[in-house]
Amino acid sequence: MFETTLRVQYFDTDKMMVMHHANYIRYFETARTEYIRAEGMSYADMEKEDFQMPVLAVEVEFKEPAVYDEEIVIGCRISKLSHASMEMEYEVRSKENGKLHAKGKSRHGFTNRALRPVPLKKKQPEMYAFFKRLHEESSEEK
Repeated sequence: MFETTLRVQYFDTDKMMVMHHANYIRYFETARTEYIRAEGMSYADMEKEDFQMPVLAVEVEFKEPAVYDEEIVIGCRISKLSHASMEMEYEVRSKENGKLHAKGKSRHGFTNRALRPVPLKKKQPEMYAFFKRLHEESSEEK
């Protein structure tokens, strides 16, 4: 599982100094973006190839709140891959003690700029091979 570390910022919290629930989804996206970048591709690279991954669904299960100024580790991996979509899984944990704050999933379609579905394996085999490699590596870890 790929991991990136962030610190909960003041503007990400509510009046109780607890990270607002909507920000977990933002942190999932940060982890996803950094994961893809760490593996050698960026969203800008994908967009140059007329490729996008819109979010089709997202879910979060909250366990224990993250709080202001806490360092958290966001892990992500590709859990499912098909010719038309992929699913990612996430975990948000305390860097200090490893306690699970939240876990979740997101499902993404493969489209062009016009948001028309793209059969990735057929239309962009190099891009499909990239995601297949990441999926296989994620599967081996589990």
